[in-house]
This record gives sequence, structure tokens and C-alpha cells, in this order.
Amino acid sequence: MGADQQGTRLSGIAVFFYVFLPFALGHYLSALLRTVNAVLAPDLVASLALNPAQLGLLTSAFFVSFALVQLPVGIALDRYGPRKVQLVLLMVAATGILLFACGRSFAELVAARAIIGFGLGGCFMSAVKAISTWITPTRLPSVQGYLIAVGGLGAASATTPVRMALQYTDWRGLFILLAACVACTAGLIWALSPRTVQPGKARAPTVQSILDVYRDPAFRKTISLILAPHAVFFGIQGLWIGRWLSDVARFPDAAVAYLLYLSMAAVIFGAIAVGMVTEWAGKRGIKPLDVAGVGIALFVVVQVAIVCNWKPSFQLLSVLFTLIGTITGIEYAIVAQSMPPTLTGRAATCLNLLIFVGAFLVQAGFGLLVGMWAPDAAGRYPALAYQVAFGALVAVQLPGLFRFFMARRPAASGAVTMDLGASEA
Repeated sequence: MGADQQGTRLSGIAVFFYVFLPFALGHYLSALLRTVNAVLAPDLVASLALNPAQLGLLTSAFFVSFALVQLPVGIALDRYGPRKVQLVLLMVAATGILLFACGRSFAELVAARAIIGFGLGGCFMSAVKAISTWITPTRLPSVQGYLIAVGGLGAASATTPVRMALQYTDWRGLFILLAACVACTAGLIWALSPRTVQPGKARAPTVQSILDVYRDPAFRKTISLILAPHAVFFGIQGLWIGRWLSDVARFPDAAVAYLLYLSMAAVIFGAIAVGMVTEWAGKRGIKPLDVAGVGIALFVVVQVAIVCNWKPSFQLLSVLFTLIGTITGIEYAIVAQSMPPTLTGRAATCLNLLIFVGAFLVQAGFGLLVGMWAPDAAGRYPALAYQVAFGALVAVQLPGLFRFFMARRPAASGAVTMDLGASEA
């Protein structure tokens, strides 16, 4: 049951069909388009003779424009509401997808990919804004979990289903179809989503108000541990896991698509599992940041195993990377719970900005490192190139993980000392 600002009430079924479903469909398509290049990489490389650096830049252009649009989208959502904002942004995305389908040069595809990222940059936040308007706060965490699971379904649809679709059309035809789906989703949101009255015009955030977020100790503590792994998760699972399976494991395209499907499907189970584990831990006095610390440590262990290049584990590691990597999504909940209510809205957009800038740097930088080696006659890059690139990612994540566990030692030592003193007394 939900109510808008005027007191109009909607039944749970109405909220599902008129609010959750249309906006979740936008988030589904956003996740699909974010990760689809992982499967299309061989086709894109063959069509335009791309090297790894170009492939990384092409795919990561989505992330940089996605990141840059976060703060303007946040302001627009407060001013005009998710219904109007999504109509405009999704039509921009549909235009970018059509331009990508028609692109004939590397520069044209990069520009089109950036437009796609710009247009899809508000899908998740618009969905959260719309859902939070129409449901009670106590149900919001579980509904957001369902929304993340829908994103996982979108990422899974970018794998084997896309490979199956390529049996009937090429990648250009596929993007034309996706452009039509995005435009139809914009129409559904406009037609079905209930109108709401905005309480007032939101002021643009000042430099000082943004600095307040970055200066907050809880925000800095959270991003110190989770930001780098979150960027690695987004940057690698959207492109380079597929290329690693193709170049290093030497799996055929069909096998790569299937493993990517399993990996992306793992996001659904991972998101649900993270929520369940965090809730279970909370009942026992364990903070979400502590759950995140253990999860990030396991995530880094998976990457170290990839660096070790043990061939029998390739299939398992590709799935574990995505399954365990979903722990990074807990970052949003930790920030929302640990920061003052007056900062949580700005914190969410600032967090998105940092995550997607980081994902751009990871995706493009990984390609630059791999491209330092020469490919073989089949266009595959050596295992050593990927070992070095993954090793660099591990090195980036270790400092935050080290600081987190070192910060816990004094507290643990103090607790032991207090217990001993109490026992002696």
C-alpha cells in the first residue's frame, strides 16, 4: 500500500504494475546494455579491428558518461519527478543505441556508447525514487533488493540470450531491437506511472554541500574499503571476464556466453544472499561494514586465484567473481544507514559518481595493460598479460582492505584487556 503527496492511495498490486514494473524494466535494460559488450566483443573486434585498449575505451565510455550525469539526474528527479526524467533520458538512450547500430568508425561508436550511458544514467535512481514515493519505508530495503535482482536478470540476458539472438541477426540488428525496447519502456513509464506533485524546486547542490559528503567520516570509511572493489566488479564483469575466458582459457564463443550467463545470473542469487547474510549478522550485533570486509577479502582471494592462472578453476572462478563481487552492492545501504539523513540523498549520487568513474578507469586501464603484449595469430592475448592486469587490480584493492582490518585490531585488543581486567577484579 502506498500514498503520494496528495494522499491518494494505491493497492499493492497497482504499485507493482504501475510503479515497480515499468521502472524495473528500465533498470533491466540498463544492466543489459552495460554488460552486453562482454558477449559482443568478438563481433566488435572483427567488425572494426579493435585492439584491447580501444575495446576497453569503447565499452568504458558508458561508465564515464553514466557517472557524469549522476548529480544532474539527482537534481532533476527532485525537481520534475522520475516519470518526466525517465521519459527524456530513455529517449536519449534509444537515440544513442540507434547511433551505435549505425556507427562505422571507432570514434562514432565511442560517442554513441557515451550517449547510451548518459541516457541510462538515471534508471536505478529513478526506480528508487518512484518506489520510495509509493511504498512504506519499512518495505523499501526488500523492494530495492528485488530491483537489484532485476538488474542481475538484465545482465544475465546480455549473455546466452544475446548469443542466441545473434543467430538470427548481427550486432547492429540487435542494437536496433534494443533501441525499440528502450523507447517502448519510456512510453510505458509515461503512460502507466502515476503522476505525483513535487513538493518544491530542489536547489542545485553547492560545492560546499558536496564537500560535506566527502568529508563525512562514515562516507570516507565506507568508500575506503568498498569503492575500489566495486569499481573492479563493474569494470571487469561487464567486459574483461569474457575476454579472459576466450583468450586465456581458450573457450569457444558459445562456452564463453554460457559461462557469462551463469556469472550474471549469480548476481541475482548474490544480491539476495547478501541481504539475508547482512540481516542475519545484524541480529547478532555484527555491523554491515564488517560483513562487507569479509566479503571483500573473499572477492580479492578470487582475483588472486585468477592471477595464479590455475586452469582447472577457470569456469568456477568466472562465476565466483560475479557471485562474491555482489557484496560490493552493500555500499549503498551502509552509506544510507551511517550518514546523517540530511546527507543521504547527495551521498547516493556522489557514490554513484565515484563508482562509475572508477569503473571507467578499471575497464579502460585493464585494456591498456593487456594491449602491452602482442596477440597470437588468432588474436588472443597471452595469459601473462591478464595476470599482470588482474595483479594490478589486486594491488589497488589491498590498501583499503589492509586499513580496514588494521583498524579493527586496536578495538579487539582493548576489548580483551577490559575482559581480563574484569576477570581479575
